[in-house]
Amino acid sequence: MSLHYDLHSHSRASDGTLTATELVQRACAVGVDVLALTDHDSVDGLAEARAAAARTPLRLIAGVEVSVTWNAQTVHIVGLNVDPDNAAFRAGLDGLQTFRDWRAEEIGRRLDKAGIADAYAGARRFASGRIVSRTHFAHFLVEQGRAHSVREVFKKFLVNNKPGYVPGEWATLEDALAWIHAAGGEAVVAHPARYSLTATKLRRLLGEFKDCGGAAIEVVSGSHSTDDMLRMAGVARALGLRASRGSDYHGPENPWVELGRIPPLPEDCIPVWQSWDVPAMAVNQ
Repeated sequence: MSLHYDLHSHSRASDGTLTATELVQRACAVGVDVLALTDHDSVDGLAEARAAAARTPLRLIAGVEVSVTWNAQTVHIVGLNVDPDNAAFRAGLDGLQTFRDWRAEEIGRRLDKAGIADAYAGARRFASGRIVSRTHFAHFLVEQGRAHSVREVFKKFLVNNKPGYVPGEWATLEDALAWIHAAGGEAVVAHPARYSLTATKLRRLLGEFKDCGGAAIEVVSGSHSTDDMLRMAGVARALGLRASRGSDYHGPENPWVELGRIPPLPEDCIPVWQSWDVPAMAVNQ
């Protein structure tokens, strides 16, 4: 019997819509055996998630999704099996959260100039933790009738050359991996097929990532098509990187992305969890 891994998910500690407890409960309900909570630049939901998981057969992996600026583009690096109390790791995340605080206020100011009043306060209502993300602004703008969906909000308001766009100034790739490694974790490039990168630039990114001690890429992702999955499996094999699997679940209002509802890893991939201390049922999926 194989374990069911989902190593990329979000709670209200960042831009998910479920509490950490609700996320764990949903993972159990859909048959996930090993779940990583990987909130954006935050580990604030982990204590609650651990307490919830302790009452279930689910194995919880302490994780994070670190925002990185690489070659003037934002990419995301997932850290798995991190120690959330590591001082260097927490200091790095605190710096990113300080920038997130300023960015949220700046988005509010720019939307105000575009004729959308009180956007920051409106987005704040949708955030349960410290982080006010672009997704929270999107929920507010949908509520205000400015768009029909979160996706439409991003296209109309929150991307480059739109009124609420504020460029990210995130961690360097080197710093992000240094923080994850200081916390005893393994680094994974999140949803690599989603970035607007040529094949050459993607190989360059992944080469630099590997040189910094990166472990794996998400071959299976909730935002990857079957073709993306097969292509990323080939890239992982060619570069000697392991493969991860995660839905990038944010909440039930996005029914096209469900916890655990993702394909298994292609058989010729080496799973990121291969050497983990998992129950004896299996070590692959």
